[in-house]
Amino acid sequence: MTDLYPAADDREVLREAAARHTAAVRDVEAFLRRLPEVPDPADLTEYANLITREEQTRADRQGAADGAGLTIASLESE
Repeated sequence: MTDLYPAADDREVLREAAARHTAAVRDVEAFLRRLPEVPDPADLTEYANLITREEQTRADRQGAADGAGLTIASLESE
């Protein structure tokens, strides 16, 4: 028999992954709020690192969602 609802542990993993993703997005926003009018190379490096972290945490969140049974069809137009 297939469970209709994800296990409590799967939901907790998903909640934690979502919290990490939220924190990563907030860090990007904070960076953009303090970004000078003319970014220097260090700013570009920091931004690249923040975006990489945000993308990874989003992928982790999606993987956790899939594990919790929240797989959805592609949202991209074909």
